[in-house]
Amino acid sequence: MARPRILVVDDEAAQREVVLYNLEAAGFEVMSADNGEDALLMAYEEHPDLIVLDWMMPKLSGLEVCRELRSKKETKEIPIILLSARSEDLDKVRGLEMGADDYVSKPYSVVELMARINTQLRRYSAAMTGEKLTYLDIELDSDTHRVFRNGVEVKLGPTEYRLLSFLMERPGRVRTREQLLDHVWGRDIYVESRTVDVHIGRLRKALIKNGGLDPIRTVRSAGYSLG
Repeated sequence: MARPRILVVDDEAAQREVVLYNLEAAGFEVMSADNGEDALLMAYEEHPDLIVLDWMMPKLSGLEVCRELRSKKETKEIPIILLSARSEDLDKVRGLEMGADDYVSKPYSVVELMARINTQLRRYSAAMTGEKLTYLDIELDSDTHRVFRNGVEVKLGPTEYRLLSFLMERPGRVRTREQLLDHVWGRDIYVESRTVDVHIGRLRKALIKNGGLDPIRTVRSAGYSLG
């Protein structure tokens, strides 16, 4: 079985080497870049299974790299973990809105980062296999990892795909933010509940992009459901 390939992008050599060392020790195949332009080229050419991406870098920032990767068909589904010394909530929201699947504030624990990497890989792998789910005019095909609404394909990132899949398993049932966090991000890492709201917003935007009513219902002080 092929080892997962991880691209680590950070202009700080010491931090980059620490992450690479721990990933190699854990059995991953690793590659690295120290600037945004090289990161984009490597992502397009090497197709990594996950990208650990620093925000503040020369040439292209992590946010610019993230936006570019999400705009290309061949890289739009690669899980991205954004690293940043900016720890304000607004910065986290901005990073997630640009397409990152997770956000880790510096200084960070290597143990925590490894847990988040494993969770993203596990969730992405699980989302790639399964069955077809339908709700009204929405169809989710777990075998091909594609979503359609009224016959038109809906472009989703991996986190939005997992959220939709979980909601479609039991339409009408309210899923709390805690349940969504546990199912999509995993119980072994801490993610703020605000993160759920950001990704639900991105999911909503994608689902109504080509027309149709918003199928996601917000239940105040509880969570979200379909219908």
